[in-house]
Amino acid sequence: MLGEAEPAAAGLGYKEAATAVDKAKFPKYADGQLCSNCQLYVAKGPNNGTCAIFPGKLVAGPGWCNAWVKKA
Repeated sequence: MLGEAEPAAAGLGYKEAATAVDKAKFPKYADGQLCSNCQLYVAKGPNNGTCAIFPGKLVAGPGWCNAWVKKA
């Protein structure tokens, strides 16, 4: 699993729970945006999956980072 303190994760404001996003620091965040509904996410389990931004790591489905892109 990707840790929030890892440099790439911290740089993009990754949080395992989207409700913990600092909205002042990441104004792009909007309620309802989750890793699990991002274009870059591929589910691997009920609460986690892979992300094109963080190769080789699993991310939390209910998480969020500043690279979030709405699924087509």
